Amino acid sequence: MNGNSNAPGEERARVRVYDAVRALAFVGDLSMGQPTDHSLRTAWLAAHLAREADEGDGLIVTAAQTALLRWSGCTANASEFAEVLGDDVAGREAMLAQRQDWMQRIASQEVATTMRPLAQIHCDVSGEIARMLNLAPDTESALRHIFEVWDGNGMPDGLAGEAVPRGVYVVSLAGDLEIFSRVYGLPRALDLIAARAGTRYPADLAALVAARAAHWLALLETGELAGIDESIETAQMQATTSAELIGDVIDLKLPWMTGYSRAVARAASACSVALGADEASATRVYAAALIHGIGRAAVPNAIWNSPRRLSDAEWEKVRLVPYWTGRAGKQTGTLARAAELASYAYERLDGSGYFRGVGGQALSFDARVLSAAVAFVSLGQKRPWRDALSASEVAQTMRVEASEGRFDGEVVAALIDTRDVLPRGARLRPSTIRLTAREIDVLRSIGRGASNKEAARELDLSPSTVRTHVESVFRKLDCSTRAAATLKASALGLL
Repeated sequence: MNGNSNAPGEERARVRVYDAVRALAFVGDLSMGQPTDHSLRTAWLAAHLAREADEGDGLIVTAAQTALLRWSGCTANASEFAEVLGDDVAGREAMLAQRQDWMQRIASQEVATTMRPLAQIHCDVSGEIARMLNLAPDTESALRHIFEVWDGNGMPDGLAGEAVPRGVYVVSLAGDLEIFSRVYGLPRALDLIAARAGTRYPADLAALVAARAAHWLALLETGELAGIDESIETAQMQATTSAELIGDVIDLKLPWMTGYSRAVARAASACSVALGADEASATRVYAAALIHGIGRAAVPNAIWNSPRRLSDAEWEKVRLVPYWTGRAGKQTGTLARAAELASYAYERLDGSGYFRGVGGQALSFDARVLSAAVAFVSLGQKRPWRDALSASEVAQTMRVEASEGRFDGEVVAALIDTRDVLPRGARLRPSTIRLTAREIDVLRSIGRGASNKEAARELDLSPSTVRTHVESVFRKLDCSTRAAATLKASALGLL
């Protein structure tokens, strides 16, 4: 993930891999409708089950890493889940809890036929994330097969028995134990697990869970989060990585937001430097901008994609986005300060913003820069409820907002002045992968949600030519889905 930096603050916006993983776990838990410590608790249980299985330290490492990143691919298929289930967040919560009515949301379609493409997207992206973070190869393999089951009826490849990575079974059991015991109580949880033994996971591991579950859950309830962290942070997760990956994964939830977090980060850090801020401030603003959308995962895609005025209940969910982002900071170590700043992304100088509704002196210089940059970049991009504004329209709108007291006038002026300093896709990374200009155009179009036919119309190409470019991109990037290709291309600075 190393490379040359073209944006102020970018080079130093680095965090421990473990903190990036924890942030992605937080996003995943929100996306799946789970408590925000679900993945952490699952990782702890998985590590204990792997240790009890006595199959070597490698399985313990794989289990902990896989459990934390198990839901890291779920932003990538949120759009597809929304089409199938309506509410992608509530629907996935019902699916994990195995509520009796959850499959009714799929209407008359077969579950396997409907869910396999979604599983493929999820597995492709989560596996790519593990590879980007340089985690254990067994972790990447487990994530690429995380929905496989013992009897071969899983996804995406229908592997069975010993062909399924052992870590998949460990994490699957730990996740079921965490969810079922919390939702239904331990006795019912053990009944559900016993019913799945020999079909979803091997009977020997299920027997270990039956024997040790009560003890593990009792220990888990007495443990502090910091103590849990220490027990599952592997050596590989003590390295550093860029916070950019977190922003890229967040943006996958809504295809029309592809590249948005990076664009806000570049604008905010450039503005910060233009106004005389030091490197520490530019770095802090850059990192906060990258992760300011963490809480977006808690809001169903149907709300984000709505072209109409939101209801009070829907708007309340949107207002909580920065609250959840701030909450993430309490669980992410070296990202804590950036997440706290990020939680001010939608505040306004006159107090009309959210979620705190504070203004004036309560907003630091960094908060003023960040909130203005978020609005500035957003106005220039198309949204389901409005078209993108031209550069002049964005500038005029922001100047009016500043004159009415919602943004800092100096900050707005600096954003306008530095707008063209950094070109799109400013960060270039050394790579042996080379995409042609047309391939990049096609990937950028489909990465924003366009079908092959829509991309063909947009780029004045034939659908068959677009298909050929897509196949070439997948081959060069070693990906099988559009979401994973977009994620990898963004990390390589190709978009």
